[in-house]
Amino acid sequence: MDWVTCAYSAACTGIAGQPSGFCMAHLPPEQLREALDELSPGRLLDLRGTVVNSELLSQVLDATSARPGRARLDRARFTGDVRLSGVTFAGDVSLDGARFERLASFFGARFEGNVSLAGARFTRELSFHGVTVRGHVSLDRAVMCRDALFGQVMIGHGLSCEHARFDGYAAFDGARLGDGAAFRGARFGRTLSFRKVSGPAGFEGAHFVADAYLSATGRLSGARARADGLLDVAVARCGVDLRGVEVAGATTVRLTDSQADLEGAVLRGPATVTGRGRSVLTSLRRVEAASLSLFGLDLSACRFAGLAHPAGVRVKDCTFALTPRGVRVSLRWPMLRWFSRRRALADEHTMRGWSTPGDPAGTTPDRLAVLYAGLRPSDHATSVDFAFAAMEMRRQAGHRWWLSVSWLLCGYGLRMGRAAAWVALLAALTAAAVFWGSASHADRRAEPPSPVMHR
Repeated sequence: MDWVTCAYSAACTGIAGQPSGFCMAHLPPEQLREALDELSPGRLLDLRGTVVNSELLSQVLDATSARPGRARLDRARFTGDVRLSGVTFAGDVSLDGARFERLASFFGARFEGNVSLAGARFTRELSFHGVTVRGHVSLDRAVMCRDALFGQVMIGHGLSCEHARFDGYAAFDGARLGDGAAFRGARFGRTLSFRKVSGPAGFEGAHFVADAYLSATGRLSGARARADGLLDVAVARCGVDLRGVEVAGATTVRLTDSQADLEGAVLRGPATVTGRGRSVLTSLRRVEAASLSLFGLDLSACRFAGLAHPAGVRVKDCTFALTPRGVRVSLRWPMLRWFSRRRALADEHTMRGWSTPGDPAGTTPDRLAVLYAGLRPSDHATSVDFAFAAMEMRRQAGHRWWLSVSWLLCGYGLRMGRAAAWVALLAALTAAAVFWGSASHADRRAEPPSPVMHR
């Protein structure tokens, strides 16, 4: 502690007032009235380490007309209910390491500066509902043993809850978080409701013991987070980072004109990703999901390399990349190749060099063949294109010589127009040969007989 403690006893950590040497909790009634008379609105309030009961708190608020200035309440212990409705703090408020043994309600309070509750402990319920903070709020390493309510809170410069512990129900619905919220390494023991939140939010490495509902209008990150229940994410016009997330229950991701990345995710329950408007899924690399449904997404740039269970992926109304169209000449067999437009994975584009070079790790013809064969698009046209691509990748891997013959003659039985073209070409050549043979025979018959020489 960086203050002189109360002389009442060695166990008291309250800041000593002068000239008495006692903290405000241990002042005699006469001296307490004198100390309260020295308080005024907008002036410094220093109760560091002091035990504050409900009566003392009420007296302090009355003395400051519910408008204290800079407040230093580090390691203070509040033994009664704390109700600060209508109180305005004109300066920064520091409650680092404070202990709230009963209800802590900041409902309707206003803070003109920053608020620090780092390492604070709330034994009972915490209510920050409807609070307005012009500065920054810190709850780093704080412990909330019961429900914590932050609905409709307005924070100008963001909220930090890194490594905080929420043992009860936590609600942030409708919060406006300004520069955003950081929950890195936080633990949520019961349901988390983080719906319709304005501003970016980061839950990197967080642990959701129960269900989690996340919805924001700013960038949302849940990288390396772990959810023991269900995870429901809904965002609009922003990005979602779910790389390395691990979910035991159902996973639902709803995108509206947004972009999501699921690389390395482990989704043990049924998972669904749906998109509206221009919604893009950028990566499914190394994803483990026995049941994954993709609806209405742009997958033209999505990487699939390392996807553990392609047969469990269902695709509906999604957009894929298209192969280039035209004739190409190369030094490999066959030297003359023609490409028809078909739907393809972005990994194939990278491997063949058709698009901007990307990370080719895990992209081989064999693995692409497994992906194409396992994925299950709902529309017939995409299914046919993927079946063709699977055979094409097997041919690229060089497993069967007859695949080259099948590709050349009939496109693996999936491009029958090619077979018709060969039949037409053969018929044309046969007709040309017959016509040429008939013309030659007619010419020979029309020639005059050669004169016979008589002796």
